[in-house]
Amino acid sequence: MSELPSVPMTLEGSSVLHQMFRFDWESWKKLSVQDQREIEAEAVELFQTWEKGYGEPARNQSAIYSLLGHKGDLLFIHFRDSFAELNRLELELAQTRLNGFLQPQHSYLSVVELGLYESSAKTYAALAEKGFTQGSAEWNAGVQEVAARQSNAMAQRLFPSIPPAKYLCFYPMDRRRGEARNWYTEAMTDRQRMMHQHGMIGRRYADSVRQIITGSIGFDDWEWGVDLFAEDPIVFKKLIYEMRFDEVSAIYALFGQFFIGVRLQADNLTSWLNGKLT
Repeated sequence: MSELPSVPMTLEGSSVLHQMFRFDWESWKKLSVQDQREIEAEAVELFQTWEKGYGEPARNQSAIYSLLGHKGDLLFIHFRDSFAELNRLELELAQTRLNGFLQPQHSYLSVVELGLYESSAKTYAALAEKGFTQGSAEWNAGVQEVAARQSNAMAQRLFPSIPPAKYLCFYPMDRRRGEARNWYTEAMTDRQRMMHQHGMIGRRYADSVRQIITGSIGFDDWEWGVDLFAEDPIVFKKLIYEMRFDEVSAIYALFGQFFIGVRLQADNLTSWLNGKLT
């Protein structure tokens, strides 16, 4: 087993962009009521289209959140089929009059990712038993066949609808790569065991929290992004606190900023621009 690859297979799905903005309230309040109504109508129409997405279940969606705290006022989440589509919507948003009041504070680019630790270990062992050499055509074909089969089986998780829950918690994270502790030098079997234990905690909260993990290695400053969706924000604290005590988080996890938002339906954007959440 020690000679098998140390890198687990991953499945990739939707391309995801988080945009965090501060809203220029001072300039907004100087506009005439007529100008405000025209800008609101244009923005609502755009986000209504983005919010609906297409397909069953819906994909290629966007959602708006009203942020709490000093890190910004609005957070937009966009799920699309490619980075090109994400760039296209950025340009489309830039053409709106509302964009003149959106002051970028932060953004995060990633793709929906599912790690296949257990499948990887079984697949690598099976291919090795057949006498296939790592990197050979036979080996690569075997890996690709498993990845394709798993992608088909997990299509709804790879290309998800944005959950309708009232609250969002988003944060980026890394695995520790220090001199004393380095996640990437641990044996595959040890990482598999720790990730299994870590996942079991999340499963206990499955009825109250929807989690979407996105991979960002090579795309942004952290390695993963985590989106949690729930009707009660207290569950974010309980879940993340409990996870602090498992081995993979206690020893190897590093966390970035946390962003907490309240879902704002496109139909209610006009109310928000007039100082009301609904």
